[in-house]
Amino acid sequence: QVQLVESGGGLVQAGGSLRLSCAASGITFRINDMGWYRQAPGKQRELVADISKGGRINYADSVKGRFTISRDNAKNTVYLQMNSLKPEDTAVYYCSADEVLRRTWGQGTQVTVSS
Repeated sequence: QVQLVESGGGLVQAGGSLRLSCAASGITFRINDMGWYRQAPGKQRELVADISKGGRINYADSVKGRFTISRDNAKNTVYLQMNSLKPEDTAVYYCSADEVLRRTWGQGTQVTVSS
């Protein structure tokens, strides 16, 4: 199985930056897409960005131009660089790793953006 460990969340002022990291361990060779989702209080979990093993990237419209997802396949790690953060980016951010028949979630990391 795959295990995911996230790091890098925290409290930042509006306009600031944070970088999230997610390291995968276990049986990692089966992982295809990796991504970041977020869930704000009272809202559904939503896709922020994802990246395939070959580097194909998708972004939510709300983060295009501000967030950058990247991936180091040798380290089985995915990153999310978040710039120009807004209060509405406040949420718990979850890393995901997709195999053919399974999606694994990380434990989540809190990102809080103060105005």
